[in-house]
Amino acid sequence: MHLWFITKSLPRNLSALRAVLNCGSEHFHFSIFPGSNTGIGKRTAVDLAKRGARVIMACRSRERGERESGSNNVAFMPLDLASLKSVRNFAESYIKSEQRLDILINNAGLYMEGRTEDGFGLMFGVNHLGHFLLTNLLLQRLKESAPSRVVNVSSVAHNFGHIDFDCLHQHKALGTGNSFRQLMQIYSDSKLCNVLFTHELHKRLQGTGVTCYSLHPGAINSEFDRNMNRVLVLFMKPITSFFFKSPEQGCQTSLHCTLQEALEPLSGRYFSNCTARNVFAKARDDATAKKLWELSESMSGLV
Repeated sequence: MHLWFITKSLPRNLSALRAVLNCGSEHFHFSIFPGSNTGIGKRTAVDLAKRGARVIMACRSRERGERESGSNNVAFMPLDLASLKSVRNFAESYIKSEQRLDILINNAGLYMEGRTEDGFGLMFGVNHLGHFLLTNLLLQRLKESAPSRVVNVSSVAHNFGHIDFDCLHQHKALGTGNSFRQLMQIYSDSKLCNVLFTHELHKRLQGTGVTCYSLHPGAINSEFDRNMNRVLVLFMKPITSFFFKSPEQGCQTSLHCTLQEALEPLSGRYFSNCTARNVFAKARDDATAKKLWELSESMSGLV
């Protein structure tokens, strides 16, 4: 399983990776990035700011966010996706202070056990539910700013995921257990949620001028491993440094889905290496996507 994950993550479409660097940002001005103070989120934010976009770094650490911004086009707003109250406060503050929202990139993701402030499994709460609530709270502003885009950073790991709705109802989590295998399964499940969320969001946004995309950035040699067992990190370091992408390489598909012109016909699709890819049936199942949406609405307090 893990060897397949690594080899599938190697850059194959280098021409597409280079081509995205020539795209402009004249068609948008305001962007939000949850999880943008490290890794590919930081690189994406910096790149867009250099192109003239106004970027909101939405993350927990004000000190780190302001230190890492390095641009007059980048501002910080506090956001903790492990707290639904924080998500609501962020959305309320943004709507009051900003008149436009052209791009929302749901980039934050973690791999670790625990519970959110509201009692949800941490990976379900941060990797999916927080993004789900944030997107819905900002949808009206996105529609008012159309054409606009929502970009959900998922992972090739979604191929190994499944949605256990019984577990979600009973434990408010995608799974239980804390072994490496169990945590990897829960992480994969949360990444499947990202793809299914994008699939259903596309259906609900048709005719609004807002489009959405999910993507696999590639296996990234960044700070993602800060949440992993230190022994495992030391063991994996020689492998990750050789096979994995740098954050600068890893942000290219995010930039592609953000900047590439005439991408609207591919709304709802999943991208890897700057190219739309087919997904397994479970990742585009209408009934599962609708069920996840409705459960997420209930769990996040939208209904």
